[in-house]
Amino acid sequence: MFSDHLSLFRVGYRWTVALGCYAVLLIPGFIQVGYYYFYSSQVRRGFVYGDQPRNRLDLYLPKNMNGPKPVVAFVTGGAWIIGYKALGSLLGQQLSERDIIVACIDYRLRKTVLLGGWVNFPQGTISDMVKEASQGISFICNKIAEYGGDPNRIYLMGQSAGAHIAACTLLEQAIKEADAEQRACWSVSQIKAYFGLSGGYNFLKLVDHFHSRVHVADIVFGTCTASWKGNKV
Repeated sequence: MFSDHLSLFRVGYRWTVALGCYAVLLIPGFIQVGYYYFYSSQVRRGFVYGDQPRNRLDLYLPKNMNGPKPVVAFVTGGAWIIGYKALGSLLGQQLSERDIIVACIDYRLRKTVLLGGWVNFPQGTISDMVKEASQGISFICNKIAEYGGDPNRIYLMGQSAGAHIAACTLLEQAIKEADAEQRACWSVSQIKAYFGLSGGYNFLKLVDHFHSRVHVADIVFGTCTASWKGNKV
């Protein structure tokens, strides 16, 4: 069974062993970051911004809080299926040491089949992720002053899938603000800048690429081959 999955991903045993050794070498670094995340007094975990189980965010605060600090709202990546707010802990540590508050936003993910077993994340569509990221940003815009942040210096950042979600959130919010009948809890004008790191933005240009690797999509996204081929854009 495992060898079948390796063949689908076009990964041989040598590469698997090499990746395993590389992962072992990374363990000391992960331990350091994990210790910082769970035990540092500068990390404030689990602020609730919505009514879903994953609607939480973490704050990374500078040691020196003598005045309002700039704020980075960070949406983590993870291919829309494996992300978690703690993945932003290294970024939070590095920026907080430079007198910047970092808020890492968590959100619901897709439920997927991976290597033959269920990874039981709460189910959510891309629209749900965008909606919840918007709620997290709203919390930051309206509450960050209570934790020493400067509401006039808020920057939005996303990485990989998080970059895509953050970009969609800005677009959705701009559309909402253009409609006078819709109530907005935060404004795009409150975001000083957006930084998208290694994100996917124009998926129409990636359709052929995804179809050429449909067997991988079957495993990662739990989507049948026939469905992908039948719904090609």
